[in-house]
Amino acid sequence: MTGDLSERLHRTRRVPLPWRDDPARGIDGTTLGALLDHWANGYDWAVHERRIGELPWETVPAGDTRLRVLHRRAADPGAPVVVLLHGWPDSVLRFERVLPLLDDLNVVVPALPGFPFAPPLTDPGMSAERMAALVADALDALGHTRYTLSGGDVGGVVAELLAAAHPDRVAALHLTNVAPQHAFTADPAKLPPDAAAYLTRAAQWFRTDGGYIAEQSTRPNTLAVALGDSPAGLAAWLTEKLLSWSDEGAFTPDELLTWVTAYWVTGTIGTSFATYTEPAAVPSWIGTPTVLSVFAHDTKPEPRSYAEAFLNIVGYVEHPAGGHFAAWEQPEAYTRDLRTAIELGGRLSRPGTSPR
Repeated sequence: MTGDLSERLHRTRRVPLPWRDDPARGIDGTTLGALLDHWANGYDWAVHERRIGELPWETVPAGDTRLRVLHRRAADPGAPVVVLLHGWPDSVLRFERVLPLLDDLNVVVPALPGFPFAPPLTDPGMSAERMAALVADALDALGHTRYTLSGGDVGGVVAELLAAAHPDRVAALHLTNVAPQHAFTADPAKLPPDAAAYLTRAAQWFRTDGGYIAEQSTRPNTLAVALGDSPAGLAAWLTEKLLSWSDEGAFTPDELLTWVTAYWVTGTIGTSFATYTEPAAVPSWIGTPTVLSVFAHDTKPEPRSYAEAFLNIVGYVEHPAGGHFAAWEQPEAYTRDLRTAIELGGRLSRPGTSPR
C-alpha cells in the first residue's frame, strides 16, 4: 500500500451517518467501518498488484492515442477472437475469473480510456462512441479483423456502437444488458405490453437509484474532487454500488478493496465519469446476432420483448443467480452464454439491417 494512502486511512474522519444501517439510504455504517478498518490494518495491495501486473498486458496504438489491453493469443491462431468490455464502477478485473475459462480462444480485454490501468486520459471528450472507435483501431493493430464482443454496462454500450459502426467485423454480440440509451428514445405505444411495462420499472429505478448518474453526468468535477481526495469517500461511493448491484456474497473484503484501490492508485475516479458526461447516440436497431444473458440480481433485467425491439436477439438466457458483475459473480454461466454467441455468430449470416 502506498504511504500516502495508508496515512490517509489512519487519519480517516469517521463521519456520523444519520441513517447508519439503512442500506436504502446508501452504504451502511457497519459495512463501511469494517471495510475501512481492514483497508488500513489488514489489506495488502502489493499482493494484488503483483497478480494484476502478471496478466498479459500490451499497449496498442489506437487512432491518435494508445490503449492498454489484456491480450492472450490461443495456441490455434485461427481460434475465434473475443473482446471483453467492462463497465463502471469496475475495470478489466471484472473478467479475471473468466480468462482461465477461455484459454482456447484469442482474448482481448481493453482497459477502457479513463478507467483503471488505462493510460492517463487527458481528453475530456471520451464518449462511448469514441471508445468504440479506439477499440476497433486497437483490434486492427493486433491483427484481429473478425470478433465477438461481450460485456455490459458501459462496455455493453461500446459493444453496440462498435457493432453498428463495423457490422463486417463483429460476428456476434454477447450482452448482459441493453444499452440504457434505448429507454430514453423508445415509444411505449409501439412496444409489446411487457416491454412497455419494463420501461415503467426502469423509470422507477432511475428515480430511486439513479442519483449517481445525475451527479456524474452533470457535475463530474465536483464529485472527482470529493472522491479523489478521500479514500473513505471513494470506498463508500464504489462499494455501495458493488454490493447493491451484485448477488449476495459476490465479493470478499479483499476483493472489494482491490477493485476500489485500483481506482485510488490510478487516480481514475473522475475520468471514469466521461461516458456519463459525454452523450452517445445508440442506433435504434442493431442487426448483429446477439445473445442476451439476464442475471436475476442485476439492476434492471430486461424482458426478451424489450431487447428484441432494438437488437437481433438470437439467444436469451435467464439466470437465477448473479447480478451486474456477472462475469465475476457467475463466470461459468457467463462463459457458456458467450460460447453460444460465438457459435451462433459463426453460423449465421453477417448482420444486415432491420427488416422492419
